[in-house]
This record gives sequence, structure tokens and C-alpha cells, in this order.
Amino acid sequence: MRFKEITLSLPWKIGSVRIEPNYAQRDAAWSLYVELVTRISTETLYEGEGILREALNSLYRLFDITRDILKKAGSQVGPNHNQVGGIAIAALNEGLRPFLAEWHPKLQLWESTRPADVSIKEWEVRWDDEAKMRAALKRLTSDLAQYAKALAQIAGVKEEKEE
Repeated sequence: MRFKEITLSLPWKIGSVRIEPNYAQRDAAWSLYVELVTRISTETLYEGEGILREALNSLYRLFDITRDILKKAGSQVGPNHNQVGGIAIAALNEGLRPFLAEWHPKLQLWESTRPADVSIKEWEVRWDDEAKMRAALKRLTSDLAQYAKALAQIAGVKEEKEE
């Protein structure tokens, strides 16, 4: 059975790609999609909500999860940008990695100065870069939402239309 060719618009350096997914790619896309849409990666963390460290941890876990999904899926998911494997690798290396490389050490340095009598949340709010990190996280979640939408298309997920 041949699958329908899909044209996708993706963030980062991927851009527009055409993909004709096989069963393995569809299954991998579904697994990646579920992981993305069930964590902070595609949701806005508004001012005063959540803890930035937990958001970073959740995003970081996507590396191990993506690796596991791709390894289990095997070589049929491919390493190129017109295959799920290549798209997922690019999302990690061009989307998540730069964000985490910038913000993890900055937040870690600030966290290391927290007095014992101040809560993690309260200390984050006092951080001069808290608003900057939230803005960067908002941009990243927008890109990851676009990536999740592309994975949904590859997996054959039908979008519900609002009435």
C-alpha cells in the first residue's frame, strides 16, 4: 500500500518538506506526537504558572524519549529531512538543543544562589532573566506546536473542527 504524499511546513532549518510516510514512520510520528502534546513542550507557560526548572526537565526528557522511539522504529524512519527520523533529529538538534544549552546553565547558576528559606518558585520569580526565559520558551513552544502538527499529519491524525 502506498501512502499519500504530504507537504509540511516545519520550523528551524527544516522548512518545507514532502514526505510519503510508511507504516514505521506513521507509528513513530504518532508516538512522538503523543509525547509532545502531553507535556509543556506545546503549551504556553504563562507568567506566574509552573516552575521553569520543571519545564526544562520535561523538554530535556524529549531527547531520551525521541531516541528510544527512533531506535525502536528502526532504519525505516530514516535520517533525512523528508523522513520522520530526520525531522525528529532536526527538532532536537536545531530546536531543543540551542534553547536548553542557553537556558539550563543560566537557570542552574541562579538556582545555586537560592537561600534555604526561599521556595523554588519564589526564587525563580526574583530572577532577572525569568521573563526573558519565559518569552524564549513561548517561542520554542510555538515551534514545537508546529512540529507536533506535522507529526499529526504524518501519523494520519484527523484534526477536529470547532463548530
